[in-house]
Amino acid sequence: QVQLVESGGGLVKPGGTLRLSCAASGLTLNEYAVGWFRQAPGKEREGLSCISGPEGSTYYSGSVKGRVTLSRDNAKNMVYLQMNSLEPEDTAVYYCAADITSCHREMKYWGKGTLVTVSS
Repeated sequence: QVQLVESGGGLVKPGGTLRLSCAASGLTLNEYAVGWFRQAPGKEREGLSCISGPEGSTYYSGSVKGRVTLSRDNAKNMVYLQMNSLEPEDTAVYYCAADITSCHREMKYWGKGTLVTVSS
């Protein structure tokens, strides 16, 4: 059974940093496209970053480019999203997702999300 579990969310002040983690079981993340998404209250889900497989490129959306970094630890079967210079507009539930094919909006496997709140 495939499981993705996000962690690392919480309350942070504007300008702060967080590192989100995505732990996988039942699949090897290095073999998959893995992405980070978020959904803020009342808004559509937004793709933030994605790495498209073992040797693939890493993509970033314009809204977070320069402020986030996606990384992968193959030995631990985990993916991370380092987020810097957080703004109140970054408040959302953050999800990791994986798909054997490619990065896209409807990836096959999803975690349950971790809440990030940016507030003073």
